Amino acid sequence: MTSYKRLFSRALAAAPERLHMAAHSHHLWPDATRAAHIEAWDDAARLADRKWDKVLGEVWPRAQAGVARQLCLPSPDTIVFSSNTHDLILRLVSALARRPARILTSDREFHSFRRQAARWSETGEVVLDVVNVEPFDTFGDRFLAAARAGGHDLIFVSHVFFDTGEILDRIGDLATLSSPSGPWVAIDGYHAFMAFPVDLSDVADRIFYIAGGYKYAMAGEGAAFMHAPPGYGARPAATGWYAEFAGLSGPPGKVVYADDARRFMGSTFDPSGIYRLAAVFDLLDRERLDTGLITARIAPLRVDLADRIGRGEAGALGEAKLVASQTRNPAARFLSLRHPDAARWQAALAAADVTTDVRGEILRIGLGLYHDPEDIQLFCAAARQMPV
Repeated sequence: MTSYKRLFSRALAAAPERLHMAAHSHHLWPDATRAAHIEAWDDAARLADRKWDKVLGEVWPRAQAGVARQLCLPSPDTIVFSSNTHDLILRLVSALARRPARILTSDREFHSFRRQAARWSETGEVVLDVVNVEPFDTFGDRFLAAARAGGHDLIFVSHVFFDTGEILDRIGDLATLSSPSGPWVAIDGYHAFMAFPVDLSDVADRIFYIAGGYKYAMAGEGAAFMHAPPGYGARPAATGWYAEFAGLSGPPGKVVYADDARRFMGSTFDPSGIYRLAAVFDLLDRERLDTGLITARIAPLRVDLADRIGRGEAGALGEAKLVASQTRNPAARFLSLRHPDAARWQAALAAADVTTDVRGEILRIGLGLYHDPEDIQLFCAAARQMPV
């Protein structure tokens, strides 16, 4: 198996004793992103006020094109970037015509949506219809039935659930319900984007897709994005002055917006994350890698880790329930182990300089391009040493 640790030499050398098994959380950055980060600084110093010509005229389109290739989108113009997904969610919901807006969602969405939606519900801004994810075997059918019942302005659900790694396979069915007049369908794709190949070509004209660079795109924070289908949300109420750049449209005498996904832009932002994201796409091209090849390389490591845990080679972790199948295709890029001692295990591993994370009673162990078979063995050895 080819090792790609050389691409992450700086991040690995910065903490040589650490075993980082949390690629699903803060994925280590490849060396190419450091060069891109420095380029952003150097451009700001060299170009000063004129740096935005390069950011919006060169770097932004490169990153757009990379995302569009990853998602098999017909046009990169449907991609808009922001600092984080919460910011994009605010603008998306602000574009809904009805108040209170009625939103269908699940009880296991990531906190950027969960918390905001709960607060909107408190203020009367939205009415929430929530479908329980458990039992997951019937979730897709139950959620689709609730969506088909009608009356919603927005249907918001995860592609891969952040805590368990379970995958929703009903995006195509949900897309058939979508319309510019409502409901809109928005998919949180953060744990799917570049974790396995995602092809939105058949639904790109009907769904929003939200993700970013922090996880498997290896680019860190500040590079969240949203695919916004043409004809949906022409005039978000939460809007910044960058949204009126280029190709302006709108009623005479009213606030005008860009004709493409830039209608969802805010205002002045730190562009360094977009530099890093574009650099990752360039790196993968140079290495002749794509998401499919990376997924195929990591899948045996994930299965090996799950098998070793099941055989008791990782000590007490063998007592946990493995959530979601690790042999199916596609599969999440991380293992989720459910056990009452998950938080204690995470702390014990951290004390041994092994990085994982915990969500309630779920210990998450994530794999990336910088892992080799030896890392699986090292992880299991460290887990066996955990205090009982």
